[in-house]
Amino acid sequence: MPPRGAGRVSSRPASAAARGVIPRADDGAPGDSPERAIPVSALTASLKDVIEGAFPPLWVAGEVSGFKPHRNGHWYFTLKDATASIECVVWSREQARIPAPPDEGMQVVALGAFSVWAKTGKATFAVKQMEAEGEGLWRKALEKTRAALERDGLLDPARKRPIPRFPRCVGVVTSADGAALHDIVSVISRRNPTIDIVVIPAAVQGDAAPESIVRALARAAAWNGADVLIVGRGGGSREDLWCFNDERVARAIAASPIPVISAVGHEVDISIADLVADHRAATPSAAAELVAPVLADILRDLNNLGTAMRAALVRRAADGRRDLDGVRADMTRALRRRADSARRDVTGLHRDLTLRTRRVVERRTDRLRGVAGRLHVLSPLRTLERGYALPLAMAGGALTRVAQFAPGTRFTLKVQDGDVDATSTATRPKESA
Repeated sequence: MPPRGAGRVSSRPASAAARGVIPRADDGAPGDSPERAIPVSALTASLKDVIEGAFPPLWVAGEVSGFKPHRNGHWYFTLKDATASIECVVWSREQARIPAPPDEGMQVVALGAFSVWAKTGKATFAVKQMEAEGEGLWRKALEKTRAALERDGLLDPARKRPIPRFPRCVGVVTSADGAALHDIVSVISRRNPTIDIVVIPAAVQGDAAPESIVRALARAAAWNGADVLIVGRGGGSREDLWCFNDERVARAIAASPIPVISAVGHEVDISIADLVADHRAATPSAAAELVAPVLADILRDLNNLGTAMRAALVRRAADGRRDLDGVRADMTRALRRRADSARRDVTGLHRDLTLRTRRVVERRTDRLRGVAGRLHVLSPLRTLERGYALPLAMAGGALTRVAQFAPGTRFTLKVQDGDVDATSTATRPKESA
């Protein structure tokens, strides 16, 4: 169905009635005769003006029937009760205010106004807001978003990151004018004034809130100067907090390179943002307490840690000295045992060498004696004992040939009982045979 005001009036020129104008009373009643016939377009245009002007926006209760989402983005359905029905439409531009499409047979209350399409004269109830009995539409939208995120693994606890224990900078995505920001700043400043706080402002209520929060998270990711992000707002109605159930917001939180704490108001129910975030805090103040350890406690813990470390070092030094003394004593005993063993080994080796040396000397002595005996037998001196004499040159050496005794040659003649100095006077060589 075309949007409101899309009907066109016939272009046939004739009377004022033909131009879509109702004649004045003094000209006669319109349509009271064939001459005063009213064009269909004029009638539907008048019907549109009358109906749309007579009924302000109002809430209507009924049962949803024949719900059909059109390819143009609009929703068409019938709202009925036991005795009557009316055709309804939800324009695509109005659907952001409705949590989810209604189910067939769902009892709803719808806020809207009558709209007449002048081309056909058909009246339609244009719905702007809709609520189901109980939490039907809200619960349906919540479960649909949750199922989509769970299918993509974004609700897996294993993907959640730890919150930094000692952050230097905390980013806060919330309204710059809200009480939540005041609470966060107050708590962090009181507990640990050394932590920097950077506000990335965003709308946290209304139709524009989801897109605003997504843009703020993108800015925080591009900056990447915070150690942790707090995303949230103070308490409010379900409608006020519904932006934190938006799938776009949930996916932006999951995609953040910085750990995210969801701190959404005082709602009892957990939001989709709580499920996707790395950590959930019940309130913005609780989130601030989570990221800001008390500075005095940190200093006290550091002092206690320093004292404990000094005591541990003293104990370690004493234990080291005892261990060193024990090692030294063990080494001394080991060295003594080694020295005793070495002495025993040297003594045994000396004894063995002495015995071996004696045996070698004895064997060689016996061998020398045998050789000396044989040499004595063969010695020329042994020949002297049998009555022979041995001529020796004055320079030493035996004279064994006649040619060595030239006349006048001096030599020594060794006999059995001494030496005789002699000089050769003549030689008589042995005649050849």
